[in-house]
Amino acid sequence: MIEAPSRSAMGSTGPRRKGIVLAGGNGTRLHPMTIPVSKQLLPVYDKPLIYYPLSVLMLAGIREVLLVTTLRDAPRFRDLLGDGSRWGMSFSYVTQAEPRGLPEAYLLGEEFLAGDPSLMILGDNLLYGARLPEQLRSASEEPTGACLFAHRVNDPSDFGVVVLDEGGRPLELMEKPVDSPSPWAVIGLYLTDGDAPLRARELAPSPRGELEMVDLLGSYLADGVLRVEKLGRGVTWFDTGNPRALLQASHFVEVLQERQGLRVACPEEIAYRMGYIDVDALERLGRELGATSYGEYLRVLAREERDGGD
Repeated sequence: MIEAPSRSAMGSTGPRRKGIVLAGGNGTRLHPMTIPVSKQLLPVYDKPLIYYPLSVLMLAGIREVLLVTTLRDAPRFRDLLGDGSRWGMSFSYVTQAEPRGLPEAYLLGEEFLAGDPSLMILGDNLLYGARLPEQLRSASEEPTGACLFAHRVNDPSDFGVVVLDEGGRPLELMEKPVDSPSPWAVIGLYLTDGDAPLRARELAPSPRGELEMVDLLGSYLADGVLRVEKLGRGVTWFDTGNPRALLQASHFVEVLQERQGLRVACPEEIAYRMGYIDVDALERLGRELGATSYGEYLRVLAREERDGGD
């Protein structure tokens, strides 16, 4: 999640890649807030949480996105996002009766993917960094194998981690180790080739009864086709799955926006900068939001663009 690039910096030269956003589950770590509504519909400062992972996919040059959610929440996501056409995107939806592990998304989305590679992101991830789009597009240019993204953390015991050799190549994947040999947490952002559904189908459920992402990535590692992209000091990552992290993320976005005067994770602006919509559509989207600071931001941006501003 970053400010939108300049309109001249749009596009991607890599293989066609589709996006998947995981917005299912029960959000139990956020109860009672998430008893009536998906956590991805909760606000992070001035916009729904789902806007943040969607923005990452858009900035990676992805226009076709599958949203994996629950039967209860699917109508609410459709009300918020529609079919994506107003942003120049294409959104599809699939529901799961109950969570059965992250790799199930590849099985549910097999028809949507149609053999294409994909970038999958967890719906409660918030990423911020000026070079993140460039890093995502560069990593996406490799059409085969898989790539996971890792972020250095102070306490790896709360996360899945990847152990790297001196050259930055993955040696081992571990799930929430008590005494981790590596500070690199595996964040919920995964590039996979078109074989992901086939590999997911071959997985056996773990003792907790779910398909595990560490096992799917492990199959790529065993075949020697797993890569790791380390997100450095210039990238901030929030896993907003608990109340404290959700609040911290909101404060982070507030400070950035109030000091810079720019919106972060603003799909309407990103769609314009990427060339998915024109300035008339941008202004119309601003008018639809009425007398809100968000709507005013889009209207001012449209006027500035018409006047030749950057």
